[in-house]
Amino acid sequence: MKSIPLSLGMTLAFSSFAAFSVSDACSKLLGGKLDPFEVAFSGGVFGFLLLPFIRKKHETYMDIFSTGQPGMWILRAVATFVATAASVKAFMLLPMPEALSLMFLMPLFVTILSVGLLKERVNGWAWVSVVLGFLGVLIVLRPGARELHFGHLCALVAALANAVGVIAYRLAGPDSARLSLFGSSLFGPLIGDGALMFTHATWPHGFSIWFCLFGYGFLAALGQLLMMMATALAPANRVALPQYSQMLWAVVFSYFLFHQPLDGWTFAGIVVVTASGMINWIRQHLRYERDVIEEYWKKQHHHVH
Repeated sequence: MKSIPLSLGMTLAFSSFAAFSVSDACSKLLGGKLDPFEVAFSGGVFGFLLLPFIRKKHETYMDIFSTGQPGMWILRAVATFVATAASVKAFMLLPMPEALSLMFLMPLFVTILSVGLLKERVNGWAWVSVVLGFLGVLIVLRPGARELHFGHLCALVAALANAVGVIAYRLAGPDSARLSLFGSSLFGPLIGDGALMFTHATWPHGFSIWFCLFGYGFLAALGQLLMMMATALAPANRVALPQYSQMLWAVVFSYFLFHQPLDGWTFAGIVVVTASGMINWIRQHLRYERDVIEEYWKKQHHHVH
C-alpha cells in the first residue's frame, strides 16, 4: 500500500531533522572557536564513516561517482555545500530558534519547486500551511521593527539550498544508486568548504572541540542519508513538513544549552510556524489513513461480488 512507504518516509524525515538539530547545536557550540567553513568541511570528512554501511556487496567505492545524471549529482553537491556553509554561519550568528524560523521557509521553496519541476500535486491545505508558516517567520523577524543582518541572509540561503537539494534527489529518480546519491552530499562540503577554508583553517585543539566537530560532521551526514531515503519514499512537499519538529529541539537547546530565552514575539512566531507544519501533516496523515480504509472496503466489496 502507498501509505506504508509514505509513513516510513515521514519517519525517516523526522529522524533526519533530529540528527540535523543536534548537529546544528554542535556547530553553534563551535562559534568563535573555528572557522565556519572548517566546521562545514567536517560534514564531508566524518560522513565517510557511513559509507561501509551504505555500500552494497557488488558496489565499489568508486560508484560514488557513478550516476546516469551527472547534472543532478553536481547540483546535489553544490546545494549541500551552500546549505552547510550558510547554515553553520547562521547558527553561529543567531539564536537557534531565530535561525530555524528563516530556514523553515524551505517547505515554501520545496512546494513551489515540486509543482514547477516535479509536477507533483499540492492541495489547498498545503498552500495554506506554507502561507501560515511564512507569516510566522515574519512575526519572528519583524522586518522594519528590528535590524536584520548577515546571519538572517545566511539562514535564507540555507533554506533555498536545502530545497534545491530535496528536489535534486527527486529528479535523480528511484533508480539512482544510493552510494552515488550519498556521495554527492559528502563531496559538496568536502570540495567547496575545503577550498574556502584553505587559507585560514586552524588545527582543532581539545577534546570538546573535536567532540563537537565530530558531532556536527557525522550527524549532518547521517541527516543527509536519512533525508535521501525519505525522499525516495514520499513526495518532496510532504518530506519537508517534519522540518518543523526541529523547532522543538531548537527551543530546548536555546534554553538549557545556550541560555538564550525567547521574547514574546519570537515565541508567538514560532508557535505559528510550528503549528502550520503540524496541522498540515496531521491532515495529510488522516487523509491517507482514510484512503487505506476506502481501499480496504473496495477490495471487500469486490470479493463479495
